[in-house]
Parts: sequence; structure tokens; C-alpha cells
Amino acid sequence: MRVRGFGELEAVVMERLWDREEATTVREVFDDMSRDREIAYTTVMSTMDNLHRKGWLERERSGKAFRYWPTLTREEHSARLMREAFHSGGRSDVVLTHFFEQMSEEEAAGLRVALQRMAADEDAAR
Repeated sequence: MRVRGFGELEAVVMERLWDREEATTVREVFDDMSRDREIAYTTVMSTMDNLHRKGWLERERSGKAFRYWPTLTREEHSARLMREAFHSGGRSDVVLTHFFEQMSEEEAAGLRVALQRMAADEDAAR
């Protein structure tokens, strides 16, 4: 599965699906999107089918329609984007330094908590 970002419409569809708690039909996504923009049902259907073929969505038949859900959470997708940027950005130590410099104090605190949690998990696994 390619990790790079989505096209504009794909990103909108993925955001709508990530905001939902359960599998969703094209009609439900279309109804939701059509409140904010003029869009054709077939455009939403084609976009969701493309996302399925690319491996970003899973689906199952529900009557005559399909119900779709993301294969990754929003956070998992973001982590993959970060990983890809990290590997393609040059020297990893310099990339990390610049990344840390751009973090807010709140983000840095969240990172420290995550690192402590990972260290504790590693200790518990030993």
C-alpha cells in the first residue's frame, strides 16, 4: 500500500469515514458530503471504489450496496506519513532535531509520555 497523501477528494472521503464509528455506504458519505459541496453520487462511488482498490478501504456487500471502512485509523495513517517523511528527508538525526524544534510544549509533553509508555512496555516484555 502506498503511503503518500491522498488526492483532494480522497482526503475528504477518508476524513468522513474516519469520523464514523461503523462501516458506511456510499449513499451515507454522499449525503454527508453534499451538505457542504456540490458533488455527484457517482463521483463519491468512484472515489470510494478507487480507495478500496488502492487498499485504503475494506468493504462488504450489504444488500445491493457495499459498506466501507478504513483499513487504517487516522492516527496509523499519520504515523506512516511521518515515517515516510523521516526516511526520505536526509539525515534522520537532523530531521528529528528540526521536527522537535517545531513542536509546541504540549506536543513535546505528549511525545515524552509516549516514549515513557514505550519504555515501560519494553521493560514489561523482558
